[in-house]
Amino acid sequence: MEVVPRLPESHTGVVPVSAFQAHQSDTETITASASSPWSVSARKRFLDVAVALFVLLLFALPMLLIALLIRFDSSGPALFRQQRVGRKGRPFVIYKFRSMTTGTAGIGLTQHGDRRITTVGRWLRKIKLDELPQFYNVLRGDMSLVGPRPKLPQYAVLRNTAYRPGITGAATLAFRREEELLSRIHPAEMENFYHRHIKPLKARIDARYMCRATFWSDMRIIAATFLACLSTPRIPAVVRKAGRHAIAFQPLTAIETASGDSLGTSN
Repeated sequence: MEVVPRLPESHTGVVPVSAFQAHQSDTETITASASSPWSVSARKRFLDVAVALFVLLLFALPMLLIALLIRFDSSGPALFRQQRVGRKGRPFVIYKFRSMTTGTAGIGLTQHGDRRITTVGRWLRKIKLDELPQFYNVLRGDMSLVGPRPKLPQYAVLRNTAYRPGITGAATLAFRREEELLSRIHPAEMENFYHRHIKPLKARIDARYMCRATFWSDMRIIAATFLACLSTPRIPAVVRKAGRHAIAFQPLTAIETASGDSLGTSN
C-alpha cells in the first residue's frame, strides 16, 4: 500500500488541479470505524471540553462584537445553522458565524471571491473566526478539536465513524485553499469536480490520519492550523512542513484495509 499522497502546492499554497488526476481511479477501501485508541479516548474528550470552555470564555466578548458587526453589515441572523453528519452517522446542527448573505440562490460549494460572501464575512473567513461558535459544538459533544470536517449529508462518505468530526484536521490543512482551487472550475462543473476529485481524497486523508492519531499529532495539527490562519496567501515554509508532517504516514495495516466504504470513487 502506498502512503497518503503529499499534495503538491503552487507558490500560492493552492493544490493544483492536476494533483487529483492521479487519484481519480484509486478505489482503496478503509474500514469506516477504524480509529486509533487516542481518537476515541476519554483523554481526548477531556482535552476537547477543557479547550472549548477556555476558548468560549476567552472569546465571549469578541464573539458578541462579531455578532453585532454581522447584524449591522447585512440583514439576517448572526449565526449560521446547518445539519451535518456526526459520530456514528448521527445528525447534528453545526454553528458558525454567518459569512454570506441570506436568501441567495446558488450551489452549496464556495469559490474564492464568491459574491454571496459579505464584507464582514470575507474578513471572518480569512482568519477563520467564523468557526468560533463550533467550540460550542465541541462542548456539546457533537465535534472534537481535531478530526474530519463534519460533512453535509450528501457529501458524507463515511457514516459509521467511531470518532467525532473536528474543527480542524489533516484534510482541512491539505485543502486550506480549497476556495481558490474551486475558483478555477466552471460553476456548472463544480459539483461534479468536487464529487469525483476532492471529496474522495479528503476522506482518504482524514481516515488514514484518524487510524494513527495521537495526542502529539493532534497538537501538531492544531499548531499548523493556528499558523495557517495567521499566514499570508503565500504559505510560509513552516506551515507547509507542519501540514505535510501531519498527513504523512506509514503504509496502512491490515485492519485499515478491511472491507468498508470505498474512498476512491464518488457516490
